[in-house]
Amino acid sequence: MRKKSDSRVEESRYVYGLFSGRMRAQALLTALELRVFDHLSFPLSSEELSATLQCHPANTGALLDSLAAAELLEKKEGRYCNEQCADDLLNSESQNYIGKILLLMHRMSADVVSDMTRLVKDGPFADHSGFGNEEIWVDYARTVGNYHKGGMMQDIAGIVSGIEGFSSFGNMLDLGGGPGLYCIGIVSESESMKGVVFDRPGVLRVAEEFIAEYGMRDRISVKSGDYLADSIGEGYDLIWASSTLNFARSDLDRLMMKIHDALVPGGVFVSLAEGLTDEGTKPDFYVLENLSYALTGFNQVFRKGEIAGAMHRAGFVSVDSMTVETPMMPMEMDIARKKT
Repeated sequence: MRKKSDSRVEESRYVYGLFSGRMRAQALLTALELRVFDHLSFPLSSEELSATLQCHPANTGALLDSLAAAELLEKKEGRYCNEQCADDLLNSESQNYIGKILLLMHRMSADVVSDMTRLVKDGPFADHSGFGNEEIWVDYARTVGNYHKGGMMQDIAGIVSGIEGFSSFGNMLDLGGGPGLYCIGIVSESESMKGVVFDRPGVLRVAEEFIAEYGMRDRISVKSGDYLADSIGEGYDLIWASSTLNFARSDLDRLMMKIHDALVPGGVFVSLAEGLTDEGTKPDFYVLENLSYALTGFNQVFRKGEIAGAMHRAGFVSVDSMTVETPMMPMEMDIARKKT
């Protein structure tokens, strides 16, 4: 039987651990900003690294000790070296680098984090003009594109290409497609399919860069507009939407009908989005990261089954749902088919 005193120690350490998370996160962000991990694929002393980075020697050593405590670095005989996960994910030379998206997520939430008490006490401020800032979304698209290139593009393309009838699909639409990497990956799984990436004009500049990089200009085009208000085209065999339907959550049924009508008979709509469970408290990563949006009045997250329900209401004859494990969190993929 566990002693009560032992339980109290465990509980206290859990809460203290939560509190120390703020320093873990800030140490990681500081290291990313200084590109610490880029220089520690091989062991260096704090003095050697501080000279390379032109940083304060003693404070560099304190930061490195903290990163070692967080098990991102190994310290041996006074020299520091990346642990495997840091070399794979936090070294900007790695194809799996996620540092850029971590820094972007930090920048997008920093103001809310610093003002959280006031927001909880007084409520959200009314200004959401940042959501209309084109340059923010351009930067976001480029950053997310690099994240998708780290393996997500290939994983998703593998799943979608397994959908019944995929080999006969001729045209696809990537709705709110951002950098267009998912469209590139999916189209690449077919010998003849062509694709359209639909998004804001500025964001599409990023998509065009990736389309050119992958040599897909002859098979993938772009279409600019607001999918809530503008035509999205028609005659598609496949429509794909990833983490974008949130902007239509308050009017999801109308958008779902538009998607349904844009498909040919027998066409397929695939959505990849969060799907909260446990009364909206899981996955913990997404709930916590969404807090910065929720506190400013933009809490448009989906519960598990919500998108599938809208698909049924729009008239899709079948909806299959599955959980997809991604590097950030588990996500819900809903696959709906239009009547033939």
